[in-house]
Amino acid sequence: MPNHVYSRTWRSSLPTASKGSGVWVYDDTGKAYLDAVGGVYAVSIGHGVAEIGDAMAAQARAIAFPWAGKFTTEAEIELADRVIAMSPRGISRAYFVGGGSEANEVAIKFARKYHLVKRRPERWRIIGRWQSYHGATMGALAASGHVSRRSDFDPYLADFPHIPAPHCYACPFGATYPSCGLRCADELELTIRQEGAETIAAFIAEVVTGASSGAIVPPPEYYPRIREICDKYDILFIADEVITGFARTGANFGIDHWGVVPDLITCGKGIGSGYAPLGAVLLHERIMNVFEQSAATSVFTGYTYSGHPVTCAAGVAVLDYIREHDLVKRAETEGTWFLEQLASLERHPTVGQVRGKGFLAGVEFVADKETKAPLAPSTGFVERVVKEAWDRGMVLHAGRGTRDGVLGEHLLLAPPLVANRAELGQIVTILDEAITVAETALSH
Repeated sequence: MPNHVYSRTWRSSLPTASKGSGVWVYDDTGKAYLDAVGGVYAVSIGHGVAEIGDAMAAQARAIAFPWAGKFTTEAEIELADRVIAMSPRGISRAYFVGGGSEANEVAIKFARKYHLVKRRPERWRIIGRWQSYHGATMGALAASGHVSRRSDFDPYLADFPHIPAPHCYACPFGATYPSCGLRCADELELTIRQEGAETIAAFIAEVVTGASSGAIVPPPEYYPRIREICDKYDILFIADEVITGFARTGANFGIDHWGVVPDLITCGKGIGSGYAPLGAVLLHERIMNVFEQSAATSVFTGYTYSGHPVTCAAGVAVLDYIREHDLVKRAETEGTWFLEQLASLERHPTVGQVRGKGFLAGVEFVADKETKAPLAPSTGFVERVVKEAWDRGMVLHAGRGTRDGVLGEHLLLAPPLVANRAELGQIVTILDEAITVAETALSH
């Protein structure tokens, strides 16, 4: 029977999810789906953890919603304390929002305010990277470099420059690491000079890339060089940790792997594990010092539900669960094993590279392994892989435009951090079967 819900995929009907448990989602017919993408990269602690709902219900019974412009709550204070305790050194404040898009939008506003109070009103532009994605709101989308997601809304998007991603497997400069000299990082300085440092407010990057390019992991020297360049020009570095934050990569935050401290960190997804719409912007004390020494008193954000106590209570309970079950360490150790199993897929003629960190893994497909040439979009290859996996009871999400926004196909896998080896192995087995069927269809 038709319903009145606007569906994102209006040409097809969706099953109705009725319950979840661990890495499994069940529809209203009882069919089980292995969630290899964690509710699209959000569900870290698994589905169906009753204590998260209990914490939300207890908060709602106490007080569900005081206006954040006039009140804080114990849940908001406690969540901020937990988050800051997990954060890189110097990160001292947390502002809670409804998700990753809002977080990146607010981070852009903080960057703008930073330069305004330093009496540099001409600094407003954000440098992003191509094949990146920072959110669906207009500021976040302008900073994003995902061509297909931007295209319908180009007339509304601010004039933000972009640089190539650090994609060593298929270097956009045709170079080879380490003899490349890290040109992908130096491109930031070149762009700052070409665009005019006096116009640039910040640089934003997904620490390990997400859905737009499939878990690209930069080389060890990349973020230290980025930090150096940002410091040289007094440009803020915004680390987008919407997917990578809170244990996903086997560290508290993805940037911890590089030992670099950003000026702003944006969070979403894992902070609430999908149990509540929750995100955050984390600010370094050097930004707060500039704010507090100015005549300004606030930054306009305008989100009614920022710091919502019920969602903050969910966040506290999720972080408790992560700590009590040692999921950061688990993502590191079991994630290493998972990536090793996935690497076996590189025997397929269409699998160019398996990459990632922790429980975040990318599989990039190619037409030719020797030349690394991408598949033609007309083949519909990645969609066929996703369909074959779905028919076998596993949820995947197709990624396109890996190389230049148009060419290139990949998958991004992000199962819940509680997945055991049998379930992780099942993900690999189903994916293996799905790729085999898709390759057979491709050859005919």
